[in-house]
Amino acid sequence: MASITATNHTFSRNPNISFNHKNPLIHSQALNFKPSFPKHALIRCSIRNRPEYTPNHIPDPNYIRIFDTTLRDGEQSPGATMTTKEKLDVARQLAKLGVDIIEAGFPASSEADLEAVKLIAKEVGNGVYEEGHVPVICGLARCNKRDIDKAWEAVKYAKKPRIHTFIATSEIHMKFKLKMSRDEVVEKARSMVAYARSIGCEDVEFSPEDAGRSDPEFLYHILGEVIKAGATTLNIPDTVGYTVPSEFGQLIADIKANTAGIEDVIISTHCQNDLGLSTANTLAGACAGARQVEVTINGIGERAGNASLEEVVMALKCRGEQVLGGLYTGINTKHIHISSKMVEEYTGLHVQPHKAIVGANAFAHESGIHQDGMLKHKDTYEIISPEDIGLHRASESGIVLGKLSGRHALQSKMLELGYDIEGKELDDLFWRFKSVAEKKKKITDDDLIALMSDEVFQPQFVWQLQNVQVTCGSLGLSTATVKLIDADGQEHISCSVGTGPVDAAYKAVDLIVKVPVSLLEYSMNAVTEGIDAIASTRVLIRGENGHTSTHALTGETFHRTFSGTGADMDIVISSVRAYIGALNKMMSFRKLLAKHNKPEGSAVV
Repeated sequence: MASITATNHTFSRNPNISFNHKNPLIHSQALNFKPSFPKHALIRCSIRNRPEYTPNHIPDPNYIRIFDTTLRDGEQSPGATMTTKEKLDVARQLAKLGVDIIEAGFPASSEADLEAVKLIAKEVGNGVYEEGHVPVICGLARCNKRDIDKAWEAVKYAKKPRIHTFIATSEIHMKFKLKMSRDEVVEKARSMVAYARSIGCEDVEFSPEDAGRSDPEFLYHILGEVIKAGATTLNIPDTVGYTVPSEFGQLIADIKANTAGIEDVIISTHCQNDLGLSTANTLAGACAGARQVEVTINGIGERAGNASLEEVVMALKCRGEQVLGGLYTGINTKHIHISSKMVEEYTGLHVQPHKAIVGANAFAHESGIHQDGMLKHKDTYEIISPEDIGLHRASESGIVLGKLSGRHALQSKMLELGYDIEGKELDDLFWRFKSVAEKKKKITDDDLIALMSDEVFQPQFVWQLQNVQVTCGSLGLSTATVKLIDADGQEHISCSVGTGPVDAAYKAVDLIVKVPVSLLEYSMNAVTEGIDAIASTRVLIRGENGHTSTHALTGETFHRTFSGTGADMDIVISSVRAYIGALNKMMSFRKLLAKHNKPEGSAVV
């Protein structure tokens, strides 16, 4: 994959790594860096091959493995629940992106998660992607035999299966959560890593949860014991986002210097973003010797989220050769934009406009001074190109879409925007496009992306919207008539009144679907400017007898929530599409539970 190389500079690498507190990223003893850039330094791409995969060894000491936990830690974000099909779609996209390890879920949390991880292991874990890449498929497990058995049951079908097991090591967690002594925690960790190896898994990752607040001497001891038990990767989580880069980099350096057998395993990082330092901490850990980093698309995850894949990868690509010791990844950055959009739409978690790399404003220049500089030379205000992440700002083909445009023109335009679609997906999008083109004079790229998200990134339908008609105003009650089509093609019509047109339409849908839910969140925004803008709606619902799962870290059961998105020029239709999308997600989970004879609301603990 491509990595960035800068001309006219030299650096050397000192193998005796230590960490400089004064500068968490450019530590002088690890990197003896002598920059000598001309006035306009030239950045060029060089191609490096992905090293052959061995669980506990990387042939190239500068290669950083990307461990993506979007489908596990990312999905723990409130409302981010994905259906099995959506998880499979995301896993396929992660494989195209070039992710080394996909943490596909927490199989012991629910039968739905177990089946999703198993399906990903069978399909994505045996697929061959760009340059012959086959990703590792990983399942999370607490340090107990039942969790480990479930994880192995799910991932064993992959060509490269991995079990990731963990137990807390900080004093506050051991005392108040685990109620275990240090010796008990060490024995549990050692025995469960050994058990995971004994059932046939040759690739076992161990995490000391809340390592960022753990006693370093205790960490050296427990990590040494799990290495002897057969661990191949040691992940060091800053579980609550407590550390700053100098601390976290020093922690990794100290673990590397003081843990017996550390030369026989890979050190990994997992940094949460509670203080907004997850990307900086991750890079600090990599500079100090970690060769795997755990990240998520768009940085989604518990609380404030995780280290963002796109930020970490592009930082390494942009500055890796110059100041980060030549570190590089196997990520095909051209797939970042579409991966970000897919996760945004499937989870319903919108990316903030000023989010680095993938935010709507990341490559926008409004200031007159900035615009002048950009017109003269793009490098004046852009350190990376939007094309590097698969984002195209203007039409390269000269195609302008309108009501007379055909399928081929639409397909070409979508390919230009980073979406490779064909068959039924293209047909569905084409008819949605034509209906909008009849009403709008100008179809923008943002319009097309909104329609793409609404049409192609929707869950498999249990119910599909056919028509909706509303009457509203200040003279009387708002009324709505809704026609839905079920999975068997049967039409269902209902009418209801409400406090407004959206409320009336939702109540009409409820009369047809007959599944009691609570609407937790409702939001809407205009995709483009103008009176004819497309409206994008997001809703979050929870069933009254909701499906519950087990939280990976706390062990507590929680009620799953389901998000849905919709887009249309009519705000009521956009709202109903979003509501039906959320219902379809929830009902897909119900079907999966029924398939495995699990009662609604049951939890796997």
